[in-house]
Amino acid sequence: MRERVVAACDGASKGNPGPAGWAWVVSDDDERTPARWEAGPLGRATNNVAELTALERLLSSVDPTVELEVRMDSQYAMKAVTTWLPGWKRNGWKTSAGKPVANQELVVRIDALLDGRSVEFRYVPAHQVDGDPLNDFADRAASQAASAQEPAGSELGSPVPPPSPDTPKSAAPRKKTVRRSGGASSSSRTIKAKFPGRCVCGRSYAAGESIAKNAQGWGHPECRTAQV
Repeated sequence: MRERVVAACDGASKGNPGPAGWAWVVSDDDERTPARWEAGPLGRATNNVAELTALERLLSSVDPTVELEVRMDSQYAMKAVTTWLPGWKRNGWKTSAGKPVANQELVVRIDALLDGRSVEFRYVPAHQVDGDPLNDFADRAASQAASAQEPAGSELGSPVPPPSPDTPKSAAPRKKTVRRSGGASSSSRTIKAKFPGRCVCGRSYAAGESIAKNAQGWGHPECRTAQV
């Protein structure tokens, strides 16, 4: 039996409220590679409901006797069950403003699942180029479940969820201008010759003819990288 499990969970709502889904993923021993995962549809729901549902499903799927680390990108869901929950219970499930706690049924079920077990919550930013791989996987799986409204998971033999369109792509490497000896550039601009002259190739060019700079001066554009 593993002594510690690292996992992530996430929810998604296309419209908030709108078609929603939830997902969780449990890592391999390296704490970065998904070992098993599950995702499911919620019909029409808010993002907060999806986030809390993902956490509830994760807690229900992990042995309660094993120490658990949960990585999440939802400040609301994390604070709801770690910071605000004790006060809500003391106030009879009312907020500090005296209003009923939103999504109370879900929070109550999560509270029961947390009782007597060791769970560490870790906030990780969403949609980062070099973000947490487990959270990214859960985010993609939840988004796919929200869009498709179909269950998925490792036990179902489902393929890896596609990349999230919300995650920025890595910046493309800047193209370098290759410079040759003498400081000439292979991407030199072409101009019209004001006066006649002779190219490095030995042939002459007339005034008004297109020329480009090469290592030894000006000449035919096709000769600008020759003999430099």
